[in-house]
Amino acid sequence: MAVEVILPRVDMDMATGKISKWHVKDGEKVTKGAALFEIETDKAAMEIDAPADGILRNILVAEGGVADVGAAVAYIYAEGEAISSAAPAAAKPVAQKTDAAVPASAPASSAPGAHINGEAPRATPLARRLAKEATLSLDVITGSGPRGRIVAADVRAAADAKVAAPLRAAAPQPAAMDDVQKLYQPGSFDVLPVDGMRRTIAARLTQSKQTVPHFYLSVTCTLDKLLAARESLNASAPRDGEKKPLWRLSINDFVIKAMSLALQKVPAANVTWAGDAILRHRTSDVGVAVAVDGGLFTPVLRGVETKTLSAISTEMKQLAAKARARKLVPSEYQGGTSAISNLGMYGIEEFTAIINPPHASILAVGAGVERFVPVKGQPVLSTQMTCTLSCDHRAVDGAVGAELLQAFRSFMEDPLLMLA
Repeated sequence: MAVEVILPRVDMDMATGKISKWHVKDGEKVTKGAALFEIETDKAAMEIDAPADGILRNILVAEGGVADVGAAVAYIYAEGEAISSAAPAAAKPVAQKTDAAVPASAPASSAPGAHINGEAPRATPLARRLAKEATLSLDVITGSGPRGRIVAADVRAAADAKVAAPLRAAAPQPAAMDDVQKLYQPGSFDVLPVDGMRRTIAARLTQSKQTVPHFYLSVTCTLDKLLAARESLNASAPRDGEKKPLWRLSINDFVIKAMSLALQKVPAANVTWAGDAILRHRTSDVGVAVAVDGGLFTPVLRGVETKTLSAISTEMKQLAAKARARKLVPSEYQGGTSAISNLGMYGIEEFTAIINPPHASILAVGAGVERFVPVKGQPVLSTQMTCTLSCDHRAVDGAVGAELLQAFRSFMEDPLLMLA
């Protein structure tokens, strides 16, 4: 019997995925575990392995096509296995979601209310119970489980959508594109389509500003000792055969390390809001915003408090490169308790950042600026940097946020504390 190749869920927020490349052509032999196709989500591009040995047939979603999570995109037949004459030919490249039919000889793929041989929709017992409690029909729920099976998470998502629908209807709706365009002279602008990444950024950050009660705290750090330590450490970095340094520390590496240690020193700030509970985390998992063409990603460095500055620098460069190539995997950008957004390299001296849930805070880092500061009554030229912490007031109170910033500043102004 043919094995269904489904579009898997590789991200908790993923509803659809775009197939950017097939590594095997229709009619070619495939090996279980070998790369079969590549999908592109709003956050990354990932290779998907073949689920079985055999011959790839009936590619339903061609390169450039989009499919729902759990939907069939092709089938793998055993060598010599008969293929139904009703099976469709290979799909043509598309620029939008593909609605190709499923071959008559193959199992039905997941779709809202998908049935097999007239039976009830496939669903787990827990999903059925939750649907009954929420007075939801399984016929209108798309399954994301194996072979399109409806799981509890699918029902909860449908229930949330049912609750939110009246609120969305009552909320002011953004102006339609045509209405906005009418405000400007024809020919005076270019229309740039909104891609999946930009749409996700817009949705998540709008949700954050509307549902997360932000408050802001700022502090100014004097960097003279840090700059001297950075210069000394970079000068002593080990070198390769061509006498090039194996690593080079940036100010941002010190910022990441200082934030991780501050979260350890103030554990009440190393938290996330989970609705009915607050999660207090044992390690400092810090996200760092990375600008890419058309948007940004926030890869997460795990257990930063245990890592050396050189290890942080090396890992951050690797994650940034993967982010720019859109090759991050979910484990590299999901989770985290706080994040850092550094616009200092653009000359921005001070700004505030929007929290990226589930993080409970984000640190906006400005540029280092030379200023005269009074020292024992005398003006002394120093390099100072302004940092602004955005906090989720549901999980972090003002005093706790202040303690976190105070600890962060102490590490930045005395970097030897980071090396202890």
